[in-house]
Amino acid sequence: MTQRSTETATLAGGCFWCLEAVFEQLEGVERVDSGYSGGKRKNPTYEQVCTGTSGHAEVVQITFDPAKIGFRELLEIFFAFHDPTTLNRQGPDAGTQYRSAIFHHGLEQRAVADEVIAGLNEANTFDGAIITEVTPFSAFYKAEPHHQGYYRQNPNQPYCRAVVAPKVAKLREKYISRLKPPVARGTR
Repeated sequence: MTQRSTETATLAGGCFWCLEAVFEQLEGVERVDSGYSGGKRKNPTYEQVCTGTSGHAEVVQITFDPAKIGFRELLEIFFAFHDPTTLNRQGPDAGTQYRSAIFHHGLEQRAVADEVIAGLNEANTFDGAIITEVTPFSAFYKAEPHHQGYYRQNPNQPYCRAVVAPKVAKLREKYISRLKPPVARGTR
């Protein structure tokens, strides 16, 4: 019996509700947890992170099967769903907690992140240079339970309709071949 191996990616690109709603739908992604990384305070609360003084960014921690989706592909999708050229801002969300960051889990992820960023900059993919922070992963603190699966549970909440839903629609339009197959009713 062969045991499958998984890898972890920790990414910050603004509101974690947006990134969670995108990544949890991808084939090969086994789990997406919303939380906080990059700060000094242990076990921060959402309220503490929202002040912008804890040093943490809102992140998603993605557990994925590299045989089905690679880290490079996760990063390509990550860059397609946020603006990596704005400092501490994503749309209406402003503050260091909304920065663009890749918290790499080892030198291989660091090298892939550097290559993807260099390629996007060389191709002038964005109107400005990518300023995404690429730093070693140190800790992940899972966000409070009501933040997990937020879009799935609150699709009609005004922020979800205005900000998250368009990203989900873009995912379904541009990355349909990368989505998990639909689950038959009653099997999940």
